[in-house]
Amino acid sequence: MKNRALPLLVVAGLVGLIIVGAAGWYLASPLFIDNKVDEAFPFEAPSQAEMEAMSPEEKATMEAEFLAAMPGEADLAGLSPEERAEVGERVDAAAAAVMSDKAMEETMPSAAAEPVALAQGQFAGADDFHQGSGNATIYQLPDGGRVLRLENFNVTNGPDLHVILVKNPAPAGSADVGSDYVDLGSLKGNLGDQNYDIPAEVDLSPYQSIVIYCVPFQVVFATATLQ
Repeated sequence: MKNRALPLLVVAGLVGLIIVGAAGWYLASPLFIDNKVDEAFPFEAPSQAEMEAMSPEEKATMEAEFLAAMPGEADLAGLSPEERAEVGERVDAAAAAVMSDKAMEETMPSAAAEPVALAQGQFAGADDFHQGSGNATIYQLPDGGRVLRLENFNVTNGPDLHVILVKNPAPAGSADVGSDYVDLGSLKGNLGDQNYDIPAEVDLSPYQSIVIYCVPFQVVFATATLQ
């Protein structure tokens, strides 16, 4: 009888080990098994022919739908730099299809005396897709204020573009831009002459370039090295 009980104990012990092992694997497996998600940007851009066939009202509606589908900062915060760059490429492609050009024609602030140019540079695109051209000049105004003026300006349109002062003279990406840039505000238009006030407390001496920057995706669109 004792001899028969021993195998039963062994079998019971093995079953117990299997159950415990299975439970442990179930609980620990998320730590070791990748669960890859590859969702597309939730917006299907129309073809160029479809865009050309739309009325101005339909184009405006399409652009509004695209901007509404843009992922928020909370969504992007959990992404790795590589994932953020991949989503940014998808957004850029959709933006190129549906975002219309926005032109500005601002004049220089009027004053009794002539403003003095402190630094200037010419815009160049960051890559084959992100193009830019035109002049960037920082002026000292007679009243003591300073203004950045963009003239003959043209840049590839995109979502949430900002005009920033950067310490690197020729930043190619977010690592070169860093986090200590000065944001002069949202880009008013991707075409035309425009002005951006520079806060009085900003010391311009460390900053060597003007950058058109997509803040959510940390993408450089165009750069003007200051001289």
